[in-house]
Amino acid sequence: MKVLFDTSVIIAALLPQHPSHTPCFAQLQAAELNQIEGYLSTHSLAEVYSVMTRMPSQPRMSPQEAQILIERCLQYLAAVPLETADYRAAIAQMITLNLPGGGIFDALIAQAALKVSADQLLTLNPSHFMRLDAAIAQITKVPD
Repeated sequence: MKVLFDTSVIIAALLPQHPSHTPCFAQLQAAELNQIEGYLSTHSLAEVYSVMTRMPSQPRMSPQEAQILIERCLQYLAAVPLETADYRAAIAQMITLNLPGGGIFDALIAQAALKVSADQLLTLNPSHFMRLDAAIAQITKVPD
């Protein structure tokens, strides 16, 4: 089974204090154990770094610690690079739906899921993806 991990699931899996840590960590562990084929959008690499290094936890995570966690994830999650055509498709989708702003980042992650023909797109924000189109809505799941 091909599973694309949204940034929200990766963050929750990496932070033991996160309320959704347990089910998200279990999914990440399934990828690490090759029970599923795990993927993430290259866009999520930047999002994970950004979130992890600006969280209000004490002590704050250093850039070096965030890099170590990202590199560890890349040992068992394949990064899906997006091309200009993928960005254009995501922007066109946003225009069709008349969605402004940051929703474009969800559309890019969804585009990565489509690019690898993912069976599931795991997220803690299902409404962000369900609104995009029927194909994405059908594969969008919350880790349980």
